[in-house]
Amino acid sequence: MRPDILNPLFAEVTALKGIGPGLAKPLDRLGLSRVVDVAFHLPTGWVDRLARDELDMADAGRTIAITLTAQSYRSSAGRGPTRVQATDARGNSVSLVYFGGHSGWAKKLAPIGEPRRVSGRLEHYGQELQIVHPDYVLPLEEAEDTPEREAIYPLSEGITSKRMGHLAAQAIERAPDLPEWIEPGLLAKHDWPGWRAALARVHSDPSDTVARTRLAYDEIFANQLALMLVRQSSRARRGRALVGTGKLREALRLPYALTGAQARTVREIEGDLAQAQPMLRLLQGDVGAGKTLVATLAMLTAVEAGAQAALLAPTEILARQHYESLRRMLAGLPVEVAVLTGRDKGRVREATLMGLAAGTIDILIGTHAIFQEAVSYKDLGLMVVDEQHRFGVAQRMMLQAKAKAAPHLLAMTATPIPRTLTLANYGEMDVSQLDEMPPGRQPIETRVISEDRLGDVVDALGRHLSDDGQAYWVCPLVEESEKSDLAAAEARAETLRARFGDRVGLVHGKMKPAEKDAAMAAFASGQLGVLVATTVIEVGVDVPNATLIVIEHADRFGLAQLHQLRGRVGRGSGRSNCLLIRGGALSETSRARLALMRETNDGFRIAEEDLRLRGAGELLGTRQSGEAGFRLATPEMLTSLLPIATDDARLLIDRDGGLDGARGQAARTALYLFERDAGVALLRSG
Repeated sequence: MRPDILNPLFAEVTALKGIGPGLAKPLDRLGLSRVVDVAFHLPTGWVDRLARDELDMADAGRTIAITLTAQSYRSSAGRGPTRVQATDARGNSVSLVYFGGHSGWAKKLAPIGEPRRVSGRLEHYGQELQIVHPDYVLPLEEAEDTPEREAIYPLSEGITSKRMGHLAAQAIERAPDLPEWIEPGLLAKHDWPGWRAALARVHSDPSDTVARTRLAYDEIFANQLALMLVRQSSRARRGRALVGTGKLREALRLPYALTGAQARTVREIEGDLAQAQPMLRLLQGDVGAGKTLVATLAMLTAVEAGAQAALLAPTEILARQHYESLRRMLAGLPVEVAVLTGRDKGRVREATLMGLAAGTIDILIGTHAIFQEAVSYKDLGLMVVDEQHRFGVAQRMMLQAKAKAAPHLLAMTATPIPRTLTLANYGEMDVSQLDEMPPGRQPIETRVISEDRLGDVVDALGRHLSDDGQAYWVCPLVEESEKSDLAAAEARAETLRARFGDRVGLVHGKMKPAEKDAAMAAFASGQLGVLVATTVIEVGVDVPNATLIVIEHADRFGLAQLHQLRGRVGRGSGRSNCLLIRGGALSETSRARLALMRETNDGFRIAEEDLRLRGAGELLGTRQSGEAGFRLATPEMLTSLLPIATDDARLLIDRDGGLDGARGQAARTALYLFERDAGVALLRSG
């Protein structure tokens, strides 16, 4: 239970003064629903105001603060600009420009003949000087407390940086002084301020790297401590050994031999399952490296030992694909496989639930529906979580609660993760890597093409279809808006249908599950030649005959996502191609991303480069299904601070009495503050 001292921070954002329905909407778009969210919404830059006594052409392009007096007004017809002609103390002239028909407002701000303190960006306009929409125009007596440096915040339409600063100040006022959780020697070594002081300093002076580093460290420390507690708790829970007879695995007639990496990983998993201590293992494998086969062998081991296994997939498409794949692979074996997703209702669902409870179902595959309250297992021994990054600790706990004894856990991800992020997100797990591709897989040839040549790409698609090929056409991220993505996909599908007729299908996240399945089935069977899609096909879709993928506006995607999308092709023995369509104006980062995609198919190298290219301004990620990302720590900070935080967390547990010692009580507060309290819950329930 969260300590009472934190309650003011975890109140609804409407507890702050001045937030009504109008302001709540832009705050909600920014993900700021509580006071703590506002406190942790840190500035990304700042404006330095140069205090000036007189106007100077040399200051054009800079933000200045100066005393001016309005002399006259000039308004344009309609909604044209209003210009306030003003002069400084020496009679030098400047125009204050307001667009959008704000003439009355401009006159109220700057009455003729009354001096005002004005701040804004000074610009050239022909031979004159102007300030467009000044940051502020204040009577002299109100301008005394205006800071020379003002923070710049990430914003949404409907809220200004100045308003955000005022809300942040209120949030800091509500922030309590908290007991210190950092080891005293470490605190002194870095000369870090206290937690609350650091928060106030960053908001008042965004260039304060010492205070910002302290906050990032706090978040990383809480994260690493939580992971250690989760591991400690899981290791302490009583599980049971699952030792297979080998009978089912020997009966599984594979048309190919395991790769060296697969064989090594299977041995590691068998060794873990043979222990009473529950397995906690992360299986990393690049797209197409054969993770599903490794997971299947692990589940067969559990069934041989008399237990049930469950495979948790992030989407219905992927769950049903796993189900069909396993049914084909295990055909002829005495193993009962079932699927359960949110759309399964009535008698089908009841039959599955009864089979699970009776133990007649050996392997269950499904979405989050498999750990709902009504679902009970006779003897769950192994859980496999596919695309691990999409599930939080809380979801894993719910599924673990379905077992009599703590089940073994195998988590998989097809997104290769840099070592730093592996330690940050999966520090409680042992890690296996499938760093070897199955024989016969050909590298995907990747080309970058300007959007000006879109017609050539459509012609190439026509030639591909005439050779009985199949292709994906992925539509772009448009301002991260699902509606805009959907509109782009529908428009592209219509354009391609005009050329290729009913051989063009469409799939997107807003479709009903049955419609989505029908479109995927039509593509998998070859009935459709082109599948136009949003990023709903990012993971798990497997059609070996599809050997071409076109990704529009590839410069809007991150490296990891581009690599995942590219992995939809190259799944058969045929040569595959990926065409990345780029926009006209590319940033240096986008140019570097696309160049790397063209150069390599190595997902692990791409992941490391992705972390390097993201830069200090980009956070590591968003919350997904209850898994909190990092809000205060940038990738660079994570890389440098992670080893220090890991050592400090270990010191707390090994030397300072864990959460029960004096420093541990303070650290417990940090876990709740940074919402890593699942670690505390696991420790309590263990």
